[in-house]
Amino acid sequence: MAVFTRVSDADLTDWLTNYSLGSLLELHGIPEGIENTNYFVTTRNGRFVLTLFEKLTPHELPFFLNLMAHLARHGIPCPAPMADSRNALLGELNGKPACIATRLHGQSVTQPTVKQCAAMGAMLGQMHIAGQSFAGQMPDPRGAAWREDASQAVMKFLSEENAALLHSEVTLHAEHPLADIPRGIIHADLFRDNVLMDGERVGGLVDFYFACSGEWLYDVAITVNDWCLGSEGLLNEERTRALLNAYHLVRPFTAKEAELWPQTLRVAALRFWLSRLYDLYLPRDGELVNPRDPEPFKRILQNHIEVQPVWL
Repeated sequence: MAVFTRVSDADLTDWLTNYSLGSLLELHGIPEGIENTNYFVTTRNGRFVLTLFEKLTPHELPFFLNLMAHLARHGIPCPAPMADSRNALLGELNGKPACIATRLHGQSVTQPTVKQCAAMGAMLGQMHIAGQSFAGQMPDPRGAAWREDASQAVMKFLSEENAALLHSEVTLHAEHPLADIPRGIIHADLFRDNVLMDGERVGGLVDFYFACSGEWLYDVAITVNDWCLGSEGLLNEERTRALLNAYHLVRPFTAKEAELWPQTLRVAALRFWLSRLYDLYLPRDGELVNPRDPEPFKRILQNHIEVQPVWL
């Protein structure tokens, strides 16, 4: 279970005295996730998610918590952080920064339908528009500088073939960054397991802790690379077009975005191939962490290099 910091019933009962959420009824660790410690919490007043932050600092966290509060107020189904008796969204529990937020309805899907992909595309467009009025800014923590540093760190573990591919892609995107396309707040990690589906509608977007300022098209590419994947690491055309068309109806793509779509898919695949390589070869100490296999994103990246991608 990806729980780095243990929280007992007694720990949480004491901590909850700072909130008006009622007494603790249940506490369960959440096995998914590799960045933070998460627990499902049930109190007499409702269901919540407790997060203890293992990497992010108290200086960085207000951006994410304020963003979620902003999006929730603007109709985006995302966790709403709860304020404590001092009206603060961020606290400390067992030596770690911590927050407690509303728990949303729905469940993640492993095989999304065409209609679910369309719903995801529309919701992503709505989130981008809602984020335009958010004043906060956050540089991408997984941008060009990180790609260079992380690639150097893992290179010694790789085969000659993989090292050559990684070097060439990191170099390409450093020399040709995405430019002159619409930017704003992006989620940057909208995989299927970070979206709760309620039938064919989106019930919730979760795990905003990679959110940052960036190109909206990059956010779309990250989402497409997971939601619309078919066999052998190739994009399923019907699901891809459904997601892109639904997004386009909410926030129309520009001609420049159409031009940069192949490159954007590649850099989105590179980001997750590289992060999974890093987690595999340079894991963080934890009670039990199961790093995700980097190979699927290597195949996705290679396919994007070799195959003309699906577009509108």
